Amino acid sequence: MIKHIVTLDLLPDHDTAELQAVMTGLDELRSQLDGFVGFDHGPNRDFEGMSPGCDYGFICEFANEDTSRAYIVHPVHAALGRRLVALCNGGVTGITVVDLDAGA
Repeated sequence: MIKHIVTLDLLPDHDTAELQAVMTGLDELRSQLDGFVGFDHGPNRDFEGMSPGCDYGFICEFANEDTSRAYIVHPVHAALGRRLVALCNGGVTGITVVDLDAGA
């Protein structure tokens, strides 16, 4: 299982409706990509004060590395990614990605 964890440093005046539309699009991508088995998203509460600049995040769960790699090049993911970049401080630099191998 690969857990694709993405954190977002959102622009202060980001379009909240656009953020939700991107999250909906990512969730809908599960039905188009075999092995995309889970999706969760929400605001970062940062209870420990350890993630400044991380306003929001999402987690995609993939059955295996092959599915994760298929997601990366999927055209729907690419289009949604461009929209997400526009919502973040510094564009792509406002996005952090971690891919955990939960089966290792």
